[in-house]
Amino acid sequence: MKQLVNAIATGLYTGYFPILPGSFGTIPAWVIAWFWLGKNDYYLVAAAIITTIISVWSANKAEKFLGHDAKKIVIDEWAGMFITLLFLPYRLDVYIAAFVFFRFYDVVKPYPAGRCEKLPGGWGITFDDVFAGVYANLTCWLCIIVLQKLHWLGF
Repeated sequence: MKQLVNAIATGLYTGYFPILPGSFGTIPAWVIAWFWLGKNDYYLVAAAIITTIISVWSANKAEKFLGHDAKKIVIDEWAGMFITLLFLPYRLDVYIAAFVFFRFYDVVKPYPAGRCEKLPGGWGITFDDVFAGVYANLTCWLCIIVLQKLHWLGF
């Protein structure tokens, strides 16, 4: 069971990447969304919900042997990335911007995301990324609206 929890919590071991494990751990979720889920909002919603639930569970278990909010635990980044991409236009430029905004908000942790880390166990590990995903999604929409008004995007 420990190996299964470790595989899930570390995002199929991408959390073991020696530099920037959070960023490298987010990439598989982005790739899954782009190649398999992005054109179907129902699948993306399902992925966001299921991954968030799995993140809370697996991060709670993994923190017992990896430590609380250990950098190797990146399944929370997967949940946050899927939330970031919810209902965004399926365009490469938008998905790249979404990745950048998500990583920014995950690092900066504006209120109340930073306070979520104080929640116990997997809840604290996961919900700062949930908020980062919401912030990144809203930022993407704000950029899309502004760029549309400036006629810089062909939507």
